Amino acid sequence: MILYPAIDLKGGHCVRLVQGEMASATVFSEDPSAQASSFQALGFSWLHIVDLDGAVTGRAANEVAVSGILKSVTLPVQLGGGIRDRGAIERWLGAGVRRVILGTVAVRDAALVRDAGRAHPGGIAVGIDAKAGKVAIEGWAEGTNISALELAKRFEDAGVACIIYTDIARDGTGTGVNTEETARLADHVSIPVIASGGIGSIEDLRKLKALNHPNIAGVIVGRALYDGRVDARAALALADGN
Repeated sequence: MILYPAIDLKGGHCVRLVQGEMASATVFSEDPSAQASSFQALGFSWLHIVDLDGAVTGRAANEVAVSGILKSVTLPVQLGGGIRDRGAIERWLGAGVRRVILGTVAVRDAALVRDAGRAHPGGIAVGIDAKAGKVAIEGWAEGTNISALELAKRFEDAGVACIIYTDIARDGTGTGVNTEETARLADHVSIPVIASGGIGSIEDLRKLKALNHPNIAGVIVGRALYDGRVDARAALALADGN
């Protein structure tokens, strides 16, 4: 199971939100590049970056911070937030991002996601953010009537690398991943699923790993790493099976 440390960017800083509320932002680092380098030094194998401002505005808003991170680490990076057209996809993949995350556009323009998946094998992830089982878009500001599973099934055989499933109600709360819904999604699609939202302790990671689900490929960890509730080295050892 791959652990993805999260770097959420707002105003050029690393922040964490609670349930996606921008007004709840807590700044944990004013130097995203240094934070990324720290995660690399700890032994993480990937980075998960979200341009929060971009997710709201629909276009990149933290390019300087993202570019600085790409220059400061050799880790593969997956990036989401405001990537909603082919030009943005191509631009970020060309800049060195290993995988772009498409969320709002997965609802608005599924054909674009399928085309990008075919053009960039391994380079496209679909971000599915749900509240009470229904997908939310536009930086979680707009609800839909589409279920997480319905959206995921639209991209079977589309060449996407993974589904990143976030339970919005748990994000930033430390109340634990929604293992039931994550597993249900992983049961019904062939696309690997990455869990997100709610990790607050090493025990939460242990519960997720104990599912031993062959289609749950990883988990994103955010606030709990920053505030010390999850020890990075212990978490990595657990993920590696030690």
